[in-house]
Amino acid sequence: MNAPLLVARHCGAIGPGWRAQRLAEARAVLADVAHHQDGLIRLAARVIVSHGETARERKDAGVLLVVLDARSPLRHRHHHRSDQDPEASS
Repeated sequence: MNAPLLVARHCGAIGPGWRAQRLAEARAVLADVAHHQDGLIRLAARVIVSHGETARERKDAGVLLVVLDARSPLRHRHHHRSDQDPEASS
């Protein structure tokens, strides 16, 4: 089975409730952030930021992304710092 055929089959399988199910999963992750890894929390927050039903829900998820970035600043700044300052990598 080749990849394009596999994708075509799965695209037809996505029903009208698919988006609602993904939003429900993302909301469940955000409701219990203490028991999930940061990567999953980031993914769930991005889903809510992009597809949340209310402006408040989208804004709150965006704030959570900012908090997550503040919790691990080195991971996000390391890439930018090494690109800008050649002495930082030595």
